[in-house]
Amino acid sequence: MTTLFQTEKIQSILPKIQAFVKEEIIPLESGILSKSFQESEPVLNSLREKVKSAGLWNPHLPESLGGLGLSLVEFAQISEVLATTPLGHYVFNCQAPDIGNMEVLLHHGSAYLKEQFLTPLINGEIRSCFSMTEPEFAGSNPVLMATQAIKESGNYTINGHKWFTTAADGASFAIVMAVTNANEPNPYKRASLIIVPTGTTGFNLIRNISIMGEEGSGYLSHAEIQYEDCKVPLENLIGEEGHGFALAQERLGPGRIHHCMRWIGICERAFEMMCKRAVERELSPGVKLGEKQSIQNWIAESRAEINAARLMVLHTALEMEKSGAKAVRNEISTIKFYVADILQKVLDRSIQTHGALGLTDDLVLSFWYRHERGARIYDGPDEVHKSVLARNILKAFGLQIKR
Repeated sequence: MTTLFQTEKIQSILPKIQAFVKEEIIPLESGILSKSFQESEPVLNSLREKVKSAGLWNPHLPESLGGLGLSLVEFAQISEVLATTPLGHYVFNCQAPDIGNMEVLLHHGSAYLKEQFLTPLINGEIRSCFSMTEPEFAGSNPVLMATQAIKESGNYTINGHKWFTTAADGASFAIVMAVTNANEPNPYKRASLIIVPTGTTGFNLIRNISIMGEEGSGYLSHAEIQYEDCKVPLENLIGEEGHGFALAQERLGPGRIHHCMRWIGICERAFEMMCKRAVERELSPGVKLGEKQSIQNWIAESRAEINAARLMVLHTALEMEKSGAKAVRNEISTIKFYVADILQKVLDRSIQTHGALGLTDDLVLSFWYRHERGARIYDGPDEVHKSVLARNILKAFGLQIKR
């Protein structure tokens, strides 16, 4: 990891987190990932208590809320280390979608919502989910949405169909994107964010969607949900009516930084595994796998690509801190498709280097290959980000492209 972006604070914290991940989490990884979340929860809770005792809990939050008070650039570097195991972010209480939901509630939630929902999230007492995507509409066009929240007798009555609601299994509440202002001329001002406790009548978790043969459970799952006359108080609205898309975009800016640094952490672990395999695997007496030029090419290319990706992401995070998310829209699109592509390449090379072993669940590589193929789809598919970036570049040269 480059020291170019490391402050004194991060230099003191990072070794502690690296040691905890290596010594406390990774040795338990295979046993936990082979079980359901419910079966693994006691072990995970024990690890979480150790993190709290070590003073490393909630690295993304300000010190006033019991966090580490890190900047976006500092947290990005922590996120990379935590991502070297699928369990890292959860054990430190900064996993998606909870981290984004905490940020939205912290900046836009009422005192009531903070007390009822944010505080338990911060304490790790509950989990949450974010319910936006609908199977009937293209996820890349968020203004196409059928779920509605109608005001009736001091409540919102919500009806709609959602899927890929990450971590709904076992979550205590969902932040739901629903149309509240259907007649608003501006399509980006029609929807709102509303909190729905999952125990509410009419909140129906239909299933955990099977992803490449795995349904998942707990925070490692994606649910299909039907909202049927689901009533919640008007005070469950986050921010103002019609501001749902703006709040979601505000959430997605830093969220894409988090994702990209998480992907780089995965790349680093996969890269390390590839290198160890190349050194240890003997093809014939006295001939190691790493002596083959193809393997050497993969190692060299992966090292260069991971280093480049990291610098791009940290630079974007630094510029976002200075100027805000709108000022780095092009950079956000760039890192989103670039790092997702590097992730796929490095994982594929590492699996190929391990041969048949790489396909098995004896290694964490197959888990990541299943779970991270979606990196090129969620939070805006590659093709959309590339198109946005190209249009903005060509606009500077005088070419206006209609959407």
